[in-house]
Amino acid sequence: MADGTKKTVRVSELMDASGVGFGTSGARGLATAMSDEVCYVYTAAFLKHLASSGLIDDGGAVAIAGDLRPSTDRIMAAAGRAVLDMGYVPVNTGKLPSPAVASFGLIEGIPTVMVTGSHIPDDRNGIKYNRSDGEITKTDEAGIKAQEISFDEGLFDEGGMLSEAYELPAVDDAAGRLYVARYVDFFGSGALEGKAIGLYQHTSVGRELMYEILTGLGADVTKLGFSDVFIPVDTEAIRPEDVELASKWASENNFDAIVSADGDTDRPLVSDEFGVWLRGDVLGIMCAAYLGADAVVTPVSCNSAVEKCELFAQVTRTRIGSPYVIAGMVEATAAGGECVVGYEANGGFLTNSDILGSDGEGELKKTLAALPTRDAILPIISVLLLSISKDQTVSQLLGDLPQRFTASNRLKEFPTATSKAKLEVFASGGTGAFEAAFGHLCGTVTDIDDTDGLRATYDNGEVIHLRPSGNAPEFRCYNEADTPERAAELNDACLAIMEAWRT
Repeated sequence: MADGTKKTVRVSELMDASGVGFGTSGARGLATAMSDEVCYVYTAAFLKHLASSGLIDDGGAVAIAGDLRPSTDRIMAAAGRAVLDMGYVPVNTGKLPSPAVASFGLIEGIPTVMVTGSHIPDDRNGIKYNRSDGEITKTDEAGIKAQEISFDEGLFDEGGMLSEAYELPAVDDAAGRLYVARYVDFFGSGALEGKAIGLYQHTSVGRELMYEILTGLGADVTKLGFSDVFIPVDTEAIRPEDVELASKWASENNFDAIVSADGDTDRPLVSDEFGVWLRGDVLGIMCAAYLGADAVVTPVSCNSAVEKCELFAQVTRTRIGSPYVIAGMVEATAAGGECVVGYEANGGFLTNSDILGSDGEGELKKTLAALPTRDAILPIISVLLLSISKDQTVSQLLGDLPQRFTASNRLKEFPTATSKAKLEVFASGGTGAFEAAFGHLCGTVTDIDDTDGLRATYDNGEVIHLRPSGNAPEFRCYNEADTPERAAELNDACLAIMEAWRT
């Protein structure tokens, strides 16, 4: 019970004390470490920063959504209590994709809070914060970390949990309805007529909305793989079980493709008609091509086919992470880009330009509003529509692209300090250090790119890119080669070498 005694907490100090990191992708950590108090303080600090920056109306609404993890409801409630205590109105949009609640915020001109750990296991969780005009920036991150939050000391018990239960308002389904309408209204109810699609649902929070959208566009959709137990689907490191499932489903059905997404439905999975999952960065190229993009922004880790295909007037490479892609898109728009898009290696697709549609006779018909945050639905729809427009299967579309193949995976529970220390050794040792560690795999290093991590290109065109994860204790390795088999072989070999670096 509140007793009137005030407790003041500084966000930067709480980060150290709790072990729950905070950055431009939001907060993320072990669910047990993300106590109600931690989530309350971070959310209150986000709102206090917005208020001091003039980015939120007094007494305005704040939308809250979440994924299907066991800890999500509790964290949503803690965030909602913070919204209420800070003098704003919590709007419970329910269990929704991250891009759906972000889009709702853009439409309504209100900030949003998304409780999700994305693709990571459900012993962890996170919170993504969006301003009314898009994702928080590095400047916002610094402003939030500097905040001090005061609250009644009795608000939380000794374990950091709310002393009195707080319930969010009843779910307002407007955000979900608007998200479905966003795509069905723009592309049209018969856009995917004749397409047979397998929908791998697992525990993706957007599994039912994806079904509504795809059937709303006229596709024949079969639901697959529903689960009540959370499955950590990572679109950059696809589980062997999911590879086997897709192959099995494809062999038993006459699907044109199988589609899915990660936990918060901002990263897509799309297979060809044989159940072979496409890489997210290749899917990004197809989506950008279908939309007629003239400027594409993508991280340094993504497949070089985006340059080699020569479909785009401008390709910009950035550090890994949506904040950097967004900053690159803003620059591309300022430089005169008319259709500016971005994508990440995980397949998440962003648009910084409104996409214009026609009635087929050259007359402007509809506009798909820019959505500068990762989205899984647009690339899924686009590759299917590209298949229809070219009268090709998904595998044939792949065959039309320059044959460069990527593979990536990560070592889990790899101490971030250890991975960073290893990169420092490589950075100081230059090409010689890379050749000493991996030279027997590839040959001579011709270039090292330090845009994000270290990306070594060898004289045979192969790539080894090492990078500590920015939001989990993982060490990632990205590889590129001329065949999928070689890329996968190289990735396995690199990870085996990296495993020995744990100690």
